[in-house]
Amino acid sequence: MKIAGTLLLLAALGLLAGCQGVSAGGSGTQATGTLVLSNSTLSFGSVTAGTTKTLTVTAGNSGSKTVTVTGVAVSTKYFSLTSPSLPITISPGQNVSVSVQFSPNASGSFTATVTLGSDASNSQESLSLTGTGVADGQLTLNPTSENFGNVTTGSKQSQTVTLTNSGATSVNISQASVSGTGFQLSGITTPLTLNASQSTTFTVAFSPQSAGAASGTVTITSDASNPSLTMGLSGTGVTPGTLAANPTSVSLGTVTVGSTQSQSETITNTGGSSVSVSKVAVSGTGFSFSGITAPVTIGAGQSATFSVSFTPSAAGAVSGSITITSTATNPTLTISLSGTGTTAAGQLSVSPTTLPLGNVVVGTSGTASGSLTASGATVTVTAASTNNSVFSVGGISLPASIAAGQSLPFTVTFSPKTTGAVSATLTFTSNAQPSTTTETLTGTGTPAPTHSVNLSWNPSTSTGITGYNVYRAAYGTSCGSYAKINTVLNTTTLYTDSSVVDGATYCYATTAVNSSSEESGYSNIVSNIQIPPP
Repeated sequence: MKIAGTLLLLAALGLLAGCQGVSAGGSGTQATGTLVLSNSTLSFGSVTAGTTKTLTVTAGNSGSKTVTVTGVAVSTKYFSLTSPSLPITISPGQNVSVSVQFSPNASGSFTATVTLGSDASNSQESLSLTGTGVADGQLTLNPTSENFGNVTTGSKQSQTVTLTNSGATSVNISQASVSGTGFQLSGITTPLTLNASQSTTFTVAFSPQSAGAASGTVTITSDASNPSLTMGLSGTGVTPGTLAANPTSVSLGTVTVGSTQSQSETITNTGGSSVSVSKVAVSGTGFSFSGITAPVTIGAGQSATFSVSFTPSAAGAVSGSITITSTATNPTLTISLSGTGTTAAGQLSVSPTTLPLGNVVVGTSGTASGSLTASGATVTVTAASTNNSVFSVGGISLPASIAAGQSLPFTVTFSPKTTGAVSATLTFTSNAQPSTTTETLTGTGTPAPTHSVNLSWNPSTSTGITGYNVYRAAYGTSCGSYAKINTVLNTTTLYTDSSVVDGATYCYATTAVNSSSEESGYSNIVSNIQIPPP
């Protein structure tokens, strides 16, 4: 950018007319002074915008008469005369230093002319000025911030950072530091100078020693226009992944040769970072797995479920294992396997084939017992269920193995919700042939019993009797307080109390009432009436 200057008159040019000397003889030569500059041009080169630079030339008098410099004119305000102070006198053959200052306000090329005015024979002497304004040095970072994400405790994750001087002047870096737990800085040594447009790289790393979020800062201190440059850092330390198996070992029980028994197996990542499973292998004759294929990644807290199967090719006990190879803290997880092959298929029978639960009051429960018997070979019972929820199976823990010739008892509970006869089928699932064994269940729901007390008494011998009141009291070891239970006057000597409570014991008494509504005392007292009667 070129800054066009305008003529700025800093001091009036003083022009002094020379005096003509006359010799004593009547004729002579006039004496003059001549102003001479040591340079006709001054180049200030590159100067940072907002700063100044001063250069000096020499002004001399090559004439025979004293020269007085009275003023100076500069064509643009970005150049100025700093010394000497005017006016100044220069004797013949003498020199003075003239200092000019350049103060650019922006980037670009600047030119100007300095004109010295004097009483010399050359009344104006000019000096051409040039200079270039340049931007100050400025530092930038790429990236400007860094989030390391989840990093396993005890490990390290690094990021290369580029530091660039994007300005036009050199930058002196005095310090590079890092703050924040787990963050590290390497690859940069101070003091360091970066020339204009020059870059350097360094490394920031995150190496957490404990789980949790962390933050920090990289700080670059320099003499750039941005003297303190910062870069935000963040990351989260997570615990390393660890695999756990459930169950820790798998027993497939007794399986007939040529048939297959399966069981579900689950592996869980109990750590805070993902685990990569690179291999799943099985050993042991007749064992296999399905439902998982390596490689597979299991996130923190996540699980993978697969199936383990046993298909024996011969009779006898067999052992094996499932081996999980991964990046977990336990890189090799082993799950032991066992099973027994048998050539004979076991049979399972239930006794009785029909199990009656009898009459059970609605809202209560009744139980009955049965048993399972294995024959031919050991039988493993894996499930028991009914097709009616009022019947439930208990007294047996599944899976359960029953050796040939042995029996296993169980109970059935009947809990009717409504009155009436009901039936269901109890089904046992096992590795026997056939694989299911059934039993018929029957029962009847009956209503809760209701009771009443029928009372009768001899009529009163008093005259004018119009009726009787009936009173009842709770009985413990004696009769308590009586309360009337008839709502209207009873005109006969009979009364039925239908509001008794099962399991309670009562006392009863009557009173006679005449036509004047006069009531006698308690009579016909009867106590210890049990509901129901013993």
